[in-house]
Amino acid sequence: MDRLSHPFPPLYDAESRILILGSFPSVKSREAMFFYGHPQNRFWRVISSVLGCECPRTIEEKQRMLHTHHIALWDTIASCEISGSSDSSIREAVPTDLTPILQTAPIRQIFCNGTASYQLYCRHQQKRTGREAVRLPSTSPANAAWSAERLTQAWMVLREALS
Repeated sequence: MDRLSHPFPPLYDAESRILILGSFPSVKSREAMFFYGHPQNRFWRVISSVLGCECPRTIEEKQRMLHTHHIALWDTIASCEISGSSDSSIREAVPTDLTPILQTAPIRQIFCNGTASYQLYCRHQQKRTGREAVRLPSTSPANAAWSAERLTQAWMVLREALS
């Protein structure tokens, strides 16, 4: 089990209206130095379907799509002990500080991508932020019970938060 620190910064700007929190970057995301880097993670396909956009391929396209639609991305964990990419192996989690995002951007709603992110947010960050988060089903390939179509339907709540 390795003790790791989050290797890249949050994605947000002064126009961000919703914040999506993951748990901690996967091995592939850590290698890519960007969110949801595993090719089997359905995040980019789901979010682009929800937004009615073409699925972005490059990091620059992903950043542009999120900024255009006023979506911020970050994770709940700043550092932890983890084996590979498994959320279930996370131990000794130190939460991220959401203050810079919440002080800069007019965030209307916080969404958590999966149960691990949601539980960590509730345990470590909700008291500090004074905001409840909405748990969405994980886009991780480990969440095989959910098809891409079913995930997209569940994630449609983002549209309401953005309108």
